[in-house]
Amino acid sequence: MVNKHSQNPYKELEGGLPPLDESWWEAVLTEDEAYLSQPVQKKPSPVQAPTKPLAARPAPEAPSINWEEAETLFSEDCVCNLQVTGYNRGGVLVTGQGLQGFVPISHLVDLTGDKAGALPEDWAEPYLGHTFSLKIIECDRERGRVVFSERAALAEAGSRNQLLKHLQTGDCITGAVTNITDFGVFVDLGGVEGLIHVSEISWGRVRHPADVVRYGQHLRVYVISVDQERSRVALSLKHLYPNPWDTAETRYYPGLVADAVITSIVPFGVFARLEEGLDGLIHISEIHQDNEHANLEELFYEGQLVKVRVLHVDASNQRLGLSTIIDS
Repeated sequence: MVNKHSQNPYKELEGGLPPLDESWWEAVLTEDEAYLSQPVQKKPSPVQAPTKPLAARPAPEAPSINWEEAETLFSEDCVCNLQVTGYNRGGVLVTGQGLQGFVPISHLVDLTGDKAGALPEDWAEPYLGHTFSLKIIECDRERGRVVFSERAALAEAGSRNQLLKHLQTGDCITGAVTNITDFGVFVDLGGVEGLIHVSEISWGRVRHPADVVRYGQHLRVYVISVDQERSRVALSLKHLYPNPWDTAETRYYPGLVADAVITSIVPFGVFARLEEGLDGLIHISEIHQDNEHANLEELFYEGQLVKVRVLHVDASNQRLGLSTIIDS
């Protein structure tokens, strides 16, 4: 169910909505680009290693694609049945009905994206010859690429189009986490996946999205934007909550002593959290300790509670300077 916000949290931002970083989307299938040229259909037979390097072989010619059929299935959000004919570390290759394409790991119902990078023989070989019910989630004739999803096919035909038609900026909707990457989190909204970029997860610092969410977790998310033509939905977690930086300068001031929790250790200091969304830097020059030769890992650990003194607050740039004294 979609609920409307009574107030758009972006309304007060100068210039309206922030520009979307297209690299978010370009990165989603970067590891799958070679699926046509490097399909693996069975375990390699144990053979003696050649004494000389093998000459590079040209990539096998991909099966022809009925693009009119593919584009119709994509535009109408219909389900098709295709057979697995190969695999690589990123997913499985499927063919049939004049179609061929790729199903990423995160779009296989019984698998999750945490299998990426694992040996494909460990998870993919049992799928060879298996027939899946799939939907097309990307159809790019110019690049010769069709991407399928078993997860999307769980929703009724046409559900993606209906969702994209009614979903608007400012809506709140619930979905399940289907993939976690370095740059963000993908959430199944019921026929279409939305992306929470890492910068939209929290008002504070997020080292990696996996530190905050887990596979299969159901999240309530805020809709930043909807691109119906490209079936892209940008989402946010942090805009479900007030921005703590808006009032930081009224609650924290130079000289104030407060409790903080160490969140990360970096070469130039440590970051400490005063409250959710408010992380400050204790620069290495502001760390007072008895043993001047001790390194930061010996002095701090993540989750450690410390007393800090506020040095400066720059809410406009979301920066907090802190100082602390290590107990002897």
